[in-house]
Amino acid sequence: MLAYLFVVLAVIARFVAVPVGVTPVTGSLLFFGAYGSRRQLWFPFAMLAASDVVLTKFVYHFAFSWDHFVTWAWYAAIIWLGTRLRDNAKPMWVVASALASSVSFFLASNFAVWACWNMYPKNVAGLMASYAAALPFFHRSLAGDLVFTVTMFAVPVVVSKLSARSASSGTAAA
Repeated sequence: MLAYLFVVLAVIARFVAVPVGVTPVTGSLLFFGAYGSRRQLWFPFAMLAASDVVLTKFVYHFAFSWDHFVTWAWYAAIIWLGTRLRDNAKPMWVVASALASSVSFFLASNFAVWACWNMYPKNVAGLMASYAAALPFFHRSLAGDLVFTVTMFAVPVVVSKLSARSASSGTAAA
C-alpha cells in the first residue's frame, strides 16, 4: 500500500510548484520496484507517463515528441532497478541506486533533448553544451533523489521498529 501512496504523491508533486528537479519520482520508482506488487509494476509507469502527457500538452502547452519515450524507458529501468532492491534494501544499495538513477536520468534526458530538439548543434560540442546547460539543475535533482529515496526506504524500517517497541512495551506492561 505504501508503494502506491508514494507513486501517487510523486505524481501530485509534479503538479505542485517545487524547485526544478526536486521531486520524489526516483524514490517512488525505486520503492515501488522493491516493495510493490510484481503484477502491478505497470502502475507507476502508467501514472508517471500519463502525468507527462497531461503536463506536456495541457499545462506547459508543448509539443509531444519522441524524447518522452526516453523518459518512459528510464521509468521502466528504474522500476527494474528497484526490483533488485527487493531482497537487498541495505542503505548502501539504496543510496547507490538513487545515485545511479540521478546520473542516468541526467545523461539520458539531456542526450534526448540534444538529439530531439534544435536547441544545440548536432555535434559533440552541442551535446556537451546540452549537458553544461543542465548542470545547474543536476545538484537539486541529485539532492532530491537522495533525500526522497532514503526517506521512502526508511519509512517501513521506522514503522517496524516503532511497532516492535510498542508491542514489547505493551507485553511488558501486561
